[in-house]
Amino acid sequence: MAASAQIRQAERAKSRSSKLKRFMNNRTLLLMCLPAILFFLIFAYLPMPGVYLAFIKYNYSDGIFKSPFVGFENFRFLVMTGDLWRLTFNTVIYNIGFILLGNFAQIAVAILLNEMRGKWFKKISQTLMFLPHFISAVLVGLIAYNILSYDYGVLNSLLTSLGMDPVKAYSNPHIWPFIIMITYLWQTTGYGSIVYFAAIMGLDNEIVEAAEIDGVNAFQRIRYIILPWLKPTFIILLLFSLGGILKGNFGLFFNLVGANNTALYGTTDIIETYVFRSLMTNFNFSMGSAVSLYQSVFGFFVVLGANWFVRKVSPENSLF
Repeated sequence: MAASAQIRQAERAKSRSSKLKRFMNNRTLLLMCLPAILFFLIFAYLPMPGVYLAFIKYNYSDGIFKSPFVGFENFRFLVMTGDLWRLTFNTVIYNIGFILLGNFAQIAVAILLNEMRGKWFKKISQTLMFLPHFISAVLVGLIAYNILSYDYGVLNSLLTSLGMDPVKAYSNPHIWPFIIMITYLWQTTGYGSIVYFAAIMGLDNEIVEAAEIDGVNAFQRIRYIILPWLKPTFIILLLFSLGGILKGNFGLFFNLVGANNTALYGTTDIIETYVFRSLMTNFNFSMGSAVSLYQSVFGFFVVLGANWFVRKVSPENSLF
């Protein structure tokens, strides 16, 4: 028994020594990860006790833990109004479009940038495509209004000059899904392509050169080498994006459509704009926390389901 205990103690000491050695060998990489670790620790994990806000009737004098507990009462303003299904559907559909079309557009742009041979032309193209990402959502909404305004918009001025009837864009709910989607892609595609372009840059040139020696053309190289190489990156980004599938882009929707245009509620109203309207007259931390918790729990189960599916189809690309 004593010998067995000594053996186990020696194995534990050896394991600790091995871990310390591995830590020292990778200390540079761990130091580079430290800012990201601190960011998520401070802004994602430390605030988690604040979830309790969703189950109380918060008032300033008593604070969080002395305010009366009301259970699921704060969720009723979403459920009892009958708008929960419409809001959830709109938010999810828009985000699915943003995720799928956004990633496909980013992959296409990254591949096109990689295929460019002119060094200066490539740099100028990258710069021009990155610029929309840095334009304020307020300015984007102003540009859209100047184009689509019924009385003074560029579009209606052009249609009128051609003898055609003007378009009442801000009272037609059916065209706004396309306008929102196009605006989102215009603003995010260039910047989002950076990740895929960086992944392509990590491709082993020897593989490409061997394929060219074998006589493959550009389309075959993209199909059989570059796209399979980008598959793990696409899956990881897809799984990360699904975590926020119920969190709408409030800045985009509010500045393009506004929160009080009742004519467009059917196709443009998402959870964030609804909550904004609901809390404008009766600001309540608890209701906002309840909605945030609903969105987070929904996204959590979506990520679990998507990761389970990926693990079944392609185990090496799953998150866990």
